[in-house]
This record gives sequence, structure tokens and C-alpha cells, in this order.
Amino acid sequence: MDFIFQLLFSPLPTPVVISLIAVGVATLFYLNSRPSPLRSPADLNRQTLGIKDGARKSALLEDNNNLTSFYCSDAKTLYEVFHRGLKVSGNGPCLGYRQQGKPYQWIKYRQVSDRAEHLGSGLLHRGLRPNTDTFIGIFAQNRPEWIIGELACYTYSMVVVPLYDTLGPEALVFIIDRADISTVLCDNQKKAEILLENREKGHTAVLKTIVVMDAFSPELVERGAKCGVDIMSMQDLEALGKSHPQKPIPPKPEDLSIVCFTSGTTGSPKGAMLTHENVVADAAGVIKTFESSVIPSTEDVSISYLPLAHMFERIVQIVVFGSGARVGFFQGDIRLLPDDMKTLQPTIFPVVPRLLNRVYDKVQSGASTPLKKWLLNFAVERKYAEVKEGVIRKNSVWDKLIFNKVQESLGGRVRIMVTGAAPISPSVLTFLRAALGCQIFEGYGQTECAAACTFTMPGDASVGHVGVPLPCNFLKLVDVEEMNYFASNGEGEVCIKGTNVFKGYLKDPERTAEALDKDGWLHTGDIGKWLPSGVLKIIDRKKNIFKLAQGEYIAPEKIENVYVRSGPVAQVFVHGDSLQSCLVAVVVPDADVLPGLAKSLGVQGSMEELCKNTEIKKAIVSDMTKLGREAGLKSFEQVKVVHLHPELFTIENGLLTPTLKAKRAELKSLFQLHIDQLYASIQ
Repeated sequence: MDFIFQLLFSPLPTPVVISLIAVGVATLFYLNSRPSPLRSPADLNRQTLGIKDGARKSALLEDNNNLTSFYCSDAKTLYEVFHRGLKVSGNGPCLGYRQQGKPYQWIKYRQVSDRAEHLGSGLLHRGLRPNTDTFIGIFAQNRPEWIIGELACYTYSMVVVPLYDTLGPEALVFIIDRADISTVLCDNQKKAEILLENREKGHTAVLKTIVVMDAFSPELVERGAKCGVDIMSMQDLEALGKSHPQKPIPPKPEDLSIVCFTSGTTGSPKGAMLTHENVVADAAGVIKTFESSVIPSTEDVSISYLPLAHMFERIVQIVVFGSGARVGFFQGDIRLLPDDMKTLQPTIFPVVPRLLNRVYDKVQSGASTPLKKWLLNFAVERKYAEVKEGVIRKNSVWDKLIFNKVQESLGGRVRIMVTGAAPISPSVLTFLRAALGCQIFEGYGQTECAAACTFTMPGDASVGHVGVPLPCNFLKLVDVEEMNYFASNGEGEVCIKGTNVFKGYLKDPERTAEALDKDGWLHTGDIGKWLPSGVLKIIDRKKNIFKLAQGEYIAPEKIENVYVRSGPVAQVFVHGDSLQSCLVAVVVPDADVLPGLAKSLGVQGSMEELCKNTEIKKAIVSDMTKLGREAGLKSFEQVKVVHLHPELFTIENGLLTPTLKAKRAELKSLFQLHIDQLYASIQ
């Protein structure tokens, strides 16, 4: 190797010799380090199979129509899944947490199990009953105590009801009353005060006990006593249970496990009732889909930062616990997530497209010269060529020269990445599959089917689709006549039936009947299309459609998913009025891209000033229109004029749901004046 090094870096008679040696070294390195291609579990040209009534199933169920209910016979409930993890890990590390600048500390599986029994025993000693009529609220950010509280419920057949930080006081009151929640586990005094505030106003009379995980003031106890609510620490409740132990009363698969209230974009929250079988089946379906290429093991580590109040994160953790693997929690501040990633070095990374877009944008902005841009694109092209052959690795010459930094920013050890909750741009997914050297799966689903109903197959490097039905459910498309989608053309509303489909909405038969038909099919409201290989592509949205003055139906989310790929566009809200013949939009410009666009137009100013500039608005509309044409948008689906808004839509400012969907009613209300002005400008 020293001789080769000297040849490469010392003066030589001809450049040709250097080139030949370099090529030879690179070829030897490539041949020696290139892993075997992934083995796909099914024919990638025929990933689904037709069954009766136009429904389809995963090709993994080729020999039968028996839908998956569990992955391991000793883990059919969430209680059993955790205890299987305890067994296979040999009481290994389970839950990790850290303080800023310090390493992760770990709680072992047996400690988690013991604390859950103590906490559950404490709840029973205080009068709660160990059955599925007992609903326990958890109002906390991701942390070990969330899991301990959840497991305490499952240990005694009680039901978990997550409460979101961002639901707002009215929704909290609605959920506590609807679910008849007498006890809520809170992480800190601030959240306890929010609950007491509602109680003091005469709401949530059912609430009797608040259990707080962190330290709190004596004044909080006095305040609670005045309105009939006991305030106690989680530590004291565990100690109480330890002194008065109760034998576990585990649930059955058909028992209710969790009521997950979806925030929704309009109306009151809906409480999706999910049994142990529903949730375990969904996790099992995910594992069965990727088991031919990656099987989670006790060596795996997942990072938990996506809200535990949502089923996406819950399913990931069930997969992890059933494998005896570990979960490390972020510090609670999303801005510190990069530091948590580098410290934890996770191997499993659940992610949403919004975060992946940031990773992509950061790498792209780093290619600041034409040469760097060319080199980056060439490296992506060469690496993606391997990915299409099923070769997934981090040790190619391109990884060492180009992609090492972005891989290290995620901890350097990620081998499984799952993206969901929203569509991801095909260009971003292609880039990341090449750059990150790990398997990236895309899932699609909703709370009502316990999270996912489709998942991409191992070895399938194609983009622009959401994969195939999980082995726990069938899928079919049904006609949506008013939008000209017909199942006979392979298009229609996506409907799901399987062991992961929920039992209905809590105390809401009317909305349950809207979601579940008489044959047990869950109607999603999304419009899908079967592609030739048997994968599903989501192409439209049945809900949120509106009609323009000329009678054309518009699905704004489909249009927004096209426009958001525009470089200068960070977020976009498309709006149409039934009295108007065209669309308008509110666009939040990308703060990193806008200055460069302004400079190219010879414009200067602050973010607010640039947002008012007519030339910039025209340039952004022009780029959006170009993308719209390329995506096949019809002329009436193209936005005519835009209002530029300098501040991002966020959960905190009430413009996004906790799952990062646009709150359309709130956005319309906030920007109504601007919308009126946009339409007036067109007249």
C-alpha cells in the first residue's frame, strides 16, 4: 500500500500511469467491499395479487389469504410483546435518556417492567379497576415515564389515551369528558396547571387525579385540592404500589389497548379505538414485509422524537421492544436532535419527510460551486445505480469522499429508516437512498389502521409510490364518480380491511359509520392508483375537495404536493372559492433560497420586504406553474396569484396539526383578507 501511495502522490512520467493505478485501486476496493445485493421477498414486477371483488393483497401472502395477527406466538398483546423483549434481551438496556452534553443513561427491561407493575398497583390501590373500562390519560412529551405509564395500563388491562401538547384547552376538555378519564399522567407542572385551569372553569368534572413525573410546587397541590383534584408525584404512586402489590391482570388480543384521538383539521377530535390485536398485527405486518433483508435484533437502537401520541411512533417502538432492542429519547428540544443522534448513534430512524427535506436541502446548499454540484450529482448517480441493483452500503469510494458527513450527522449507524405521515418527494427519496447507505422504507396509512396499511418492499428502489398492502390487510379501490376516478381504471378511494383496522370511534357511531362500511372496509378519503408493478400510488384526496365556479372539482392537497417541490417554496396553502373560477395561494418562501432568488432579480431587503416584492412573486408563480405543467396539472388547477407570508406554518402557531397536516379552516380564516385581495387583483 505504501508503494501505491507513493505512486499516487509522487511525480510520475505520465498522467496515464497515475490514472491506470487509481482506477485499479478503486476497482480492487470496490470488488472487495461491495456487499451482496438484497434479496427481495417477492417479484418486484408483480408485488400484489388480486383476490375477490377487486381487492388486492401482498404477494407475500401468495399461498393463502390468512392475514397476519402477530409475528411471534408468544407476543399477541402489547403486554406480551414487551415481556418477550425482556426475555430475548436477557434483561438488556431498554429505555435511554440524557441531559445536554452528557451520555445516555439506560433503564433495563426488568426495571421498566417492575416500575410499571408498581405504578399500576398504585393506581389500583387508589380505586381504579383493572379492566378495559378504565381509561388513563398520558399528557407528556416522549420520555421513559411515558412508556412505563403505558405498560402499567397494559399490565392491568387498562386503556391508554394519549393527550397532545398542542391540542388546545377545548380539545383536552372534550377528550377527558368523552373518554371519562379520571386519572392523567403529566410530565411537568405546566401541563398539570393546564388541566387544573379547565377544572377550575367547571369543565372535566370527571378528572380526580393528576400524577406528575417531574418535581412540582406545594402550591399546585393546594390549587388541586380546592377544585377536588389530587396531585401526586409518579415516584410516590410507584412507592404506594410497591407497598401494595397487585398481581398482573394481562389483556387479551381482542381487548381495547389505546384510544388515539386524531386532531383532525375540522370539528371535534375523533377517538380511534384500537385493540391489542390491531396494533400488534400492524407491527407484525411491517416486520414481515422487510424480514427478508433486515430483522431487528437486540443490537438495534431507535431514537424517539416523533410524538408518542401518534401511532407511527407507537408501531416503531412495538417493533423495537418485541426484538429486545433499545429506545433512546431525545432531550425534548427538536433543535438538539442532531446532537442526540450523534450521541445515541441509532440504527433505526423513524422520520417524516419534513425532516428529510432539511437534510436534502443542507447537502444541496453545501454544493456551492458548479464543480461541487457536478461531483455530488455524479456520486448520487453512481451510488443510486448500486441501490437499484439491491446493493446497500456505506463503504464505497463515494461514501468516503462525498456522503460521509451526512451519514455521520445521523450518527453513522442508521441501517433502517422509515418515512411516513406525509408524501415524500421522489427526488429527495432517490437522493437519500443513495447518500445515506441504509434501507429507506416508505409507509402509508392512518390512525384508524393502527398506522400503516402499505409499505415498500425491500429491494424496490423505485419512487413515487407507497408500496404494497401489509400482510395484515387487504386493499381495494372504489369509484369516486364526482372526481372521475373509477376502479375499473385502477383508480379510486383507498379502502382497507384487515386485522389492523380499528373498531370505530369512541362513543361516535355516526362518524364510525362514515369510516367503516357494513362489510368492514375502512374508507380512507385518499385516492389511489395501482401501478403496473402492483404498487399503490396516492394521487389525490377525496376530503377537502371543493368546486370552482365553472363546476370543476379541486383537491388542494394534490396541488400543494406538486408546488412544494419548487425551490423557493417552503410551504404552500392553495385555496379556491366556489364563486371564483381560479385558484390563489399563500406561499411561505424558503428562507435559505429566497435571498439567492432576490439577488438574481436585482432585489434587496429583509424577508418581510422581499415577500412584498412583485417581481419575486411573479418568479415564484412562474416556477410553480412550470412544475405544475410537468406534473400534469390542468389549467384550472394552476394557481394564478400568490400572497407571500414570511413566517412558517407550525404546530405552535396553530396552523398545522400534530401530524404536520395543514389546518385548512385556520389558514383560511387567518389569510381571508389576503385571499380577498388576491381575487380582487385578478378582476
